[in-house]
Amino acid sequence: MRHRKIVEEYYSDINNLADLLSKLVNSYRLLIGGVGELNGIALAHKKSVKDALERANDLGHVIDDIIDVLDKSKYIYLDYCKLRSQVIECKIQAQYIQTEIDEELKLDNNEKDHD
Repeated sequence: MRHRKIVEEYYSDINNLADLLSKLVNSYRLLIGGVGELNGIALAHKKSVKDALERANDLGHVIDDIIDVLDKSKYIYLDYCKLRSQVIECKIQAQYIQTEIDEELKLDNNEKDHD
């Protein structure tokens, strides 16, 4: 079960990154909207608009980094899920077959008892 805990923590990390990505994307959208509004103000200095664009650009790089990490991480977790599904599928099939055999044996025993 130690391995399961590691995978659960890994999933939690991926989930946290996805949550962080969502929050950062919202912040990015707000920054870009703010830059647009600032740019529309006649009294705004050009340097202020450039600084605001630079902050949005920096946040965009952070978002890109998180997307890269998630892209690399998702394959490992997906492989784990596929493998787990295969194992469960094998176990379910084995149990189904065993139940079928047990029922056949019970039927055979019941028929012999009635003869």
